[in-house]
Amino acid sequence: MKRIVLAFSCVCFLGTATVQAQSILDQAKKTAGSVQNPLANSGSVANSILGQLTPALSLTNAQQPKVLDLVTGFLKKKASILPLQQSNPSGYTSQFSGLKNGLFSKLKTLLTLSQYTKLLGLKPKTNDATNVLSQLFY
Repeated sequence: MKRIVLAFSCVCFLGTATVQAQSILDQAKKTAGSVQNPLANSGSVANSILGQLTPALSLTNAQQPKVLDLVTGFLKKKASILPLQQSNPSGYTSQFSGLKNGLFSKLKTLLTLSQYTKLLGLKPKTNDATNVLSQLFY
């Protein structure tokens, strides 16, 4: 009888430990997914970008919503191709290049020449995760 109780206790203990370990693994996967995809909330990223561009480029009240729409659309499209960055880097580079060129051609018509020149001057030297403007260029 003692063996049965001991065996049952071991099974219960191991079952509980497995469930807790699986829960911890699920939480780690969720956290890793959000770290790998900085564009999970493209709306807030777009607002942060607009917050930096408005004073740097002296955007007018008429330009701000248009720039926000362009940047938001760009970030959503970029988020959809991010998985390619790991699985097919050359495909990602090709698609991202097209997206970036499309965004900058639209911005070129929306901004004045001096604003557009300033925008190009804001490009970070490297892809810096702490600089939200890196999302536009890299």
